[in-house]
Amino acid sequence: MTRLMIKDMIETIEQYAATQPDFPVYNILGEVHTYRDLKEDSDSLAATIDSLGLPAKSPVVVFGGQEYEMLATFVALTKSGHAYIPIDSHSALERVSAILEVAEPSLIIGIADFPMEVATPQLTLSEVKDIFAQKTAYDIRHSVKGDENYYIIFTSGTTGKPKGVQISHDNLLSFTNWMITDEEFATPSRPQMLAQPPYSFDLSVMYWAPTLALGGTLFALPSSMAQDFKKLFATILDLPIAIWTSTPSFADLAMLSEDFNAEKMPQITHFYFDGEELTVKTAQKLRDRFPHARIINAYGPTEATVALSAVAVTDEMLATLKRLPIGYTKDDSPTFIIDEAGNKQPFGEQGEIIVSGPAVSKGYMNNPEKTAEAFFEFEGLPAYHTGDVGSMTEDGLLLYGGRMDFQIKFNGYRIELEDVSQNLNKSQYIKSAVAVPRYNKDHKVQNLLAYVILKEGVREQFERDIDITKAIKEDLEDIMMSYMMPSKFLYRDSLPLTPNGKIDIKGLISEVNNR
Repeated sequence: MTRLMIKDMIETIEQYAATQPDFPVYNILGEVHTYRDLKEDSDSLAATIDSLGLPAKSPVVVFGGQEYEMLATFVALTKSGHAYIPIDSHSALERVSAILEVAEPSLIIGIADFPMEVATPQLTLSEVKDIFAQKTAYDIRHSVKGDENYYIIFTSGTTGKPKGVQISHDNLLSFTNWMITDEEFATPSRPQMLAQPPYSFDLSVMYWAPTLALGGTLFALPSSMAQDFKKLFATILDLPIAIWTSTPSFADLAMLSEDFNAEKMPQITHFYFDGEELTVKTAQKLRDRFPHARIINAYGPTEATVALSAVAVTDEMLATLKRLPIGYTKDDSPTFIIDEAGNKQPFGEQGEIIVSGPAVSKGYMNNPEKTAEAFFEFEGLPAYHTGDVGSMTEDGLLLYGGRMDFQIKFNGYRIELEDVSQNLNKSQYIKSAVAVPRYNKDHKVQNLLAYVILKEGVREQFERDIDITKAIKEDLEDIMMSYMMPSKFLYRDSLPLTPNGKIDIKGLISEVNNR
């Protein structure tokens, strides 16, 4: 497939607005917006943003869900030279305020109602809609270019402080051009793509970037749908999508419906997976349901722009392997396996996966300490320590071997166990607690357990353990994201310690997983 690479995301979108103005770019539950709408709305908003006198290149928070206005706002900010920071409207307040503290945005655009009183200037949804209606023309003179930040996505940080991963326009082009020209993805022109992962999760870039680069349509699925199975299945079956992009967990959820198959959804030709491990079991179930669809397993950290490797899953892999390979690495991103001393490992040997090249982020926003720990130079190129264990076959296929530290992937979210523990310890009932993952036989985190030592006198206040657990969960409701909350609480009088007096998490992990 020979296809020209794009040189500028905004110029590409502008080109489609000129050549296919009436083609749908965004469809949210039947509400359709065209490439002309996207251009006119983002032009109007960009003109307003310019008139606000914000510091040049300062970052702007965009708060919301899967609304069309989110996309139009992102495009407007890129046009006016500002990086955007997407925050999902279902985020815990503590997380929102931690992001504001790190990012110091010059403006907050609330597509959903912003839940806090802050001194930062704000635009509300009704104001944004009024601005769109003005149809102000805009001359693009200082859009985001080159090494300037295009977006900043916050991951959870070990210290409890989220880390803002800065992705530049060059980083984004490296990823997008790989996706639209790579033979593994085999992305069709004008892709009809599912837009389900929230914009605050970089998996979303895997749907919007190639779709906009190739003049396609995004079919947005609001997160409220994903919570209601009945609505979800009724909606999904009616979406004319050809490409399904999600975490494997979301596909598992969809497969709870018997109707999720090629007979009922014959237009689906591709499945793109990233964000967590795709197991043989899930891939095999999908293959049975959609025998002719292309199933792509992609891998990569947010810090190296969404993904750095991808592979089309074959029947032979499903029949012979216990764990699927995570892909052939992209040409412009030399990827290596290194040992503890930083030396390259020979083929087949395990070590840490490191990635280098133009997709590697310049680092964490306003966090030089964490940046210095994770980012470095390798053979003259910017490089990043993924913290993942892996090995490489002789023909360049990357194999995954798990996390090096206490960072896990659970339901598509990257969670640091220390983060969960720190939040648990904020409960008035808990003296000390640690979070421990339980893995299933496919090496996926099945659930999160909490080992808890209660404060004096707490046990006497409750009749049963289940009542204590309920009280703790209610206590932490506004502090912890729901996906971080352990599903099972185990109460102990003491917890095992390491020689230096810390709770022995490694010991607890092996105890939980060796039963």
